Amino acid sequence: MKVFLLSFMMAVCISSFGQRAAVSKSKPSGIERPKLVVGIMADQMRWDFLYRYYNRYSSTGGFKRMLGDGLTCDNTFIPYAPTVTACGHTCVYTGSVPAIHGITGNAWWDYEKNRTVYCSEDKTVKTVGSSSSAGEMSPRNMLTTTICDELKLATNFRSKVIGVAIKDRGGILPAGHSANAAYWYDTKTGDWITSTYYMNDLPQWVKDFNAKKQADVFYNMGWNTMYPIASYVQSAKDENEFEAKPFGNEQKGFPYDLKRFAGKNYGTIASTPFGNTLTMLMAKDAIINEEMGKDSVTDFLAVSFSSTDYVGHAFGPNSIETEDTYLRLDKDLGELFDYLDKTVGKGQYLTFLTADHGVAHVPGFANENKLPGGAVDDNKLVSDLNKLLAEKYKNNNLALSAYNYQISLNHAIIDSAHLDKEDIMEDVIRFASKIQGIDRVFAIDELMEQPMNAVAKERIANGWHPKRSGDVQMMFAPGWIDGGKTGTTHGLWNPYDSHIPLVWYGWNIKAGRSTDEVYMTDIAATLAALLQIQMPSGCVGKPIQAVMK
Repeated sequence: MKVFLLSFMMAVCISSFGQRAAVSKSKPSGIERPKLVVGIMADQMRWDFLYRYYNRYSSTGGFKRMLGDGLTCDNTFIPYAPTVTACGHTCVYTGSVPAIHGITGNAWWDYEKNRTVYCSEDKTVKTVGSSSSAGEMSPRNMLTTTICDELKLATNFRSKVIGVAIKDRGGILPAGHSANAAYWYDTKTGDWITSTYYMNDLPQWVKDFNAKKQADVFYNMGWNTMYPIASYVQSAKDENEFEAKPFGNEQKGFPYDLKRFAGKNYGTIASTPFGNTLTMLMAKDAIINEEMGKDSVTDFLAVSFSSTDYVGHAFGPNSIETEDTYLRLDKDLGELFDYLDKTVGKGQYLTFLTADHGVAHVPGFANENKLPGGAVDDNKLVSDLNKLLAEKYKNNNLALSAYNYQISLNHAIIDSAHLDKEDIMEDVIRFASKIQGIDRVFAIDELMEQPMNAVAKERIANGWHPKRSGDVQMMFAPGWIDGGKTGTTHGLWNPYDSHIPLVWYGWNIKAGRSTDEVYMTDIAATLAALLQIQMPSGCVGKPIQAVMK
């Protein structure tokens, strides 16, 4: 019997070894990676914009190219709230959530510092490229690594990583802690800048780019629709009272005369589609001058197109301005892909396109069309709340902010005056609960006890960080935003804010369409699997199987 067992075990071992050997022989001798990864963020792009304007996108543009030759994940969601720019860019590249990576908003009340903190602020560094303070930025507030950091680690820091965006947070946070550079736009000077976190002087190619004053060229062109305005049937009529007026109250619709901003106001370019074109041109210059994708070591270019967000905030998702901005972005993406084909090689680069968040309808538009929605003035909310609390507790400024749909209380005054925090929170909850458009208000530490939808509960929990979040959570009714009478915004868990596009294109990507539900946090995990590198240090996502096939 013992002889039989021994023979059987030996046979199993030999068989297993043979199977392992067969598997190992089928593996490639070396790790295959693309020459360049290009991450593309379209700030505030709703998922439906891929298809809403599909028939108007050019066959040589970017969107149809990606949708036709790439893989689209049509059910991609953001798994946390608040759905805002800094969180979105960070989550895509870290594969994590605010509860872990610490970027809980574009800004937050920081209880350790006892003040408002901007997401990428860093007073220990200086501006490089201008004399303004716009360059006092770095990724140090981000608590985890990004996929770009992990690529640097995997190649012993031989990979080149660069971030480019008009918004500082759109370039800095994705590129990560170990990036070679991040460049953003100084609205005071019209120049692309960086900080001493990365370097002490701008490269000559950036100086040359700045010398062109490209923004002035676009200003002198003005902004009219690409096609006859009557053909924009997917959008509401031009000129609406509920739209903001970023170019002056006298300019109520197309065409927009921008000449008066030339040489004077460089920030306005961001509220036109030409801010995206400016970003695309900067990205092209980075590719060629930094020789990205030119050797055997994979590089990473993180590009964020910010103007879609500025235009969307001002005019809303149903405006001709937004439609025209996406038609122009389509052309910009097509030009970028053509350039990559020529400089890096078709099929030699991997790219993905996604968004940091979506956007709600402008409340005025919603009401005009009998849809639910409205606006809550959060500044007035804090002001009125402080008046009520001061009258009762004889102390001013007990409510510090309403950042990220959370009311932060003044712990320093509450402690020093020996006030009862629980009583104050109950007063805050009673007050905010009476405001139209606010559905629920509760102490954030009682989140798990709230009888509410599991999806909403999980997303709020994923957005909460103990040192960078508020005390009292507000949940707005569907269609309601924090803001005023014009324009719109985003930040909630609802699909219009959290359902985002995700399209993969290029190296080793097979054309197709997937309706599996996946999440923003899965992007970094998928990149890690494709590149065969470690996931970022706070990653909670999983590789998307449709991409891996």
